[in-house]
Amino acid sequence: MIGQDRAVEAIATAIKRARAGLKDLTRPIGSFVFLGPTGVGKTELAKALAAEMFGDENLMIRMDMSEYMQKENVSKMIGSAPGYVGYEEGGQLTEKVRRKPYSVVLFDEIEKAHPEVYNLLLQILDDGRLTDSQGRLVSFKNTVIIMTSNAGAKDTFSKVGFGFDENRDASQYEKSKEKQIEALKQFMKPEFINRIDDIIVFEHLTLQSVEKIGQLMIDKLVNKAAKQGLKLEISEEAKEFVFKKGYDPEYGARPLRRAISRYLEDTLSEEILSGRFKSSDTVEVVLENGKIVFKQKEQ
Repeated sequence: MIGQDRAVEAIATAIKRARAGLKDLTRPIGSFVFLGPTGVGKTELAKALAAEMFGDENLMIRMDMSEYMQKENVSKMIGSAPGYVGYEEGGQLTEKVRRKPYSVVLFDEIEKAHPEVYNLLLQILDDGRLTDSQGRLVSFKNTVIIMTSNAGAKDTFSKVGFGFDENRDASQYEKSKEKQIEALKQFMKPEFINRIDDIIVFEHLTLQSVEKIGQLMIDKLVNKAAKQGLKLEISEEAKEFVFKKGYDPEYGARPLRRAISRYLEDTLSEEILSGRFKSSDTVEVVLENGKIVFKQKEQ
């Protein structure tokens, strides 16, 4: 995880505490709220946690709370009532956990959920189980529960030149955390918050962090090209151009992937399909007159 050292440290500490055997063994391994702006790695950390704890990032179950904004949809989480369409399929939440009992369960954008969702979550946090519409008990005792929200994140958004201050100290972080927790309390009752093991705040990504993330993405592109027999050499100026085009301080690293696709992947794909570049070629990617240019390197 790049640029989120505090969040990683907090989740690691909480998981160690849970694994020390000091918790009720019938309840989930841990329960957390991830607060922070979009595109800063909340979902990525949940995937990394699934990989670390259960050996596979695919053992993360994602529940999009925008699909449960209406009361009539909430019951689908535990299954339709007998006689209704979908009854035999089981609950959209309970069936997934029943099949993957060792998993990270991510409730994405929890602020969008109908209040009835919190009643189900209270049962999970208190009892470590739910009863589905077919009367089956589904255990959550081997799961990690994570709820994400970007509530209050925009209020803490402040630009410092291009990107954010690299030297944000602990006091600034705590002030940001307090503001976001206050925003959380607007839709989450105190008795619910008190049942959560920890609230973890993610920070806005700095330009330095985004450049590191961008380099990882470019490394993957270079490896893909190598599998096609192409050696891809991208100049530092070209990288900087793409990074700046793809970074919006408010939306973190999300636009970066689109920029790499637009300025690098799409053009390279067109050049390969047109026959301009072939296996064993070395392709240079440079910046000329403010534009990304692909050239065949002379041997």
